[in-house]
Amino acid sequence: MKKAIVLLSGGLDSSTALYLAQSQGFDEIYAITFEYGQKHDKELKSAIAIAKAAGVKEHKIVNLLLNQWSGCALTDPDMEVEDGHIERQDIPSTYVPARNMVFLSVAASWADALDITDIFIGVSEVDYSGYVDCREEFIKAMENAINLGTVLGAEKKQRITIHAPFMHLTKAEEVKLGVSLGVDFGLTWTCYRGGEHPCGVCDSCLLRAKAFAEANEIDPLVC
Repeated sequence: MKKAIVLLSGGLDSSTALYLAQSQGFDEIYAITFEYGQKHDKELKSAIAIAKAAGVKEHKIVNLLLNQWSGCALTDPDMEVEDGHIERQDIPSTYVPARNMVFLSVAASWADALDITDIFIGVSEVDYSGYVDCREEFIKAMENAINLGTVLGAEKKQRITIHAPFMHLTKAEEVKLGVSLGVDFGLTWTCYRGGEHPCGVCDSCLLRAKAFAEANEIDPLVC
């Protein structure tokens, strides 16, 4: 059995990454989702639904509570999620400090415990919201650090690989790939706000809408 750990947020990227891992022969998937103090649980519920639909081996939900410090619109109750800008160049208020660094560290701990050498994460440095921890330079550095700090990598010499298959893909290309893999995008959640329906105006909604339009596909969440 080929085993892999997939960071599963319940969004478009991570859900497609899960299905891609399966298509690449990883037939025993361990999904990990983080409840980090988000102001809504829409993505969490989506992650549970996606994991069930994909038939993963095990799905862990890890509580980290990154809302213990302020300054992020996704976790700080005193901050509102601002409307998005599709051509944004600055770091948005929705940036969760070092989130992917923390998530990958926890995933690596689980990988070390299970003797799993493959970790999938759905980050991209092409279409993203300006987050510094979505860049290839960071992912490569994190992979090196993980291999220096785990028994699996440092002692057993079984190198842990962080797979970031969408690093150089646009979100439109991701959507096309997800459709071909059978991802049910109706189960995913992307919006930074936690209403009954996507708000359509936050950074994440704008990027998702652009992706589906460029892929000539209909988004099941807004049709």
